[in-house]
Amino acid sequence: MTLDMNKIVATHHILFITLDALRYDVASQAFNKGLLTNFSAILPAEGWEERHTPGNFTFSAHQAFFAGFLPTPVDNARASRLFATRFSGSETTTATTFVFDQPDIISGFKAEGFHTLCIGGVGFFNGQSALGQVLPGLFEQSYWQHSFGVTDRDSARNQFSFAGSKIRELGAHGKTFLFINISAIHQPNYHYLRASGPDDLSTHEAALLDVDKNLPLLLDAYKEVGPVFGIICADHGTAYGEGGFHGHRLNHPTVLNIPYMQFSQ
Repeated sequence: MTLDMNKIVATHHILFITLDALRYDVASQAFNKGLLTNFSAILPAEGWEERHTPGNFTFSAHQAFFAGFLPTPVDNARASRLFATRFSGSETTTATTFVFDQPDIISGFKAEGFHTLCIGGVGFFNGQSALGQVLPGLFEQSYWQHSFGVTDRDSARNQFSFAGSKIRELGAHGKTFLFINISAIHQPNYHYLRASGPDDLSTHEAALLDVDKNLPLLLDAYKEVGPVFGIICADHGTAYGEGGFHGHRLNHPTVLNIPYMQFSQ
């Protein structure tokens, strides 16, 4: 069923979470094994949707996302987009797409009266360099601290707890567009299972389970402030030696095929 985002934007808070570096196969297997208690409560019965990322590393993927180009369904490249910035000749902007006149969806939501805030995770969102300020700089409010970053074993708990407090603070006074880049699954993730590396598929999954465990710290906040429409997806995947490839910023199915979901509560 195609959602009319014009109606949803008029009534809902908007939440956008990227699970940095999460692979589709790992997310799907964890769901099928019954390991994702909290994600499963908001996922459809069939689990994660497989989509293609528009970028093979964090910066490029998020530049596309923030222009309204969310991950593409693997079976329908011309599916109607949820959000779009006005662009002549777009074949995926339809009557159900919420269209912004601004150059990115963040400034578009701000123009619609939303509080826009970013909870950073990996280095492209940490504000510690000129490049690390580009994406967070799109938001009215952006936050990052070392406890949100890739080296902190409790980063998911810290990010979700902080985000929940901000939603309770701002959500009672108007609609919010909250973006969170979750860092836990990005390397290094070995510390979710053992004291030293290397990372592998088992530690990748363990990191996802930690994110799942802490998800209610945020979602419970929305139960207090009003309805939310959420998008949760990876920005890209990562390779662990498949075909001789390691990491991301490369074009391999383990990088390009990512999990996606959307929900309302």
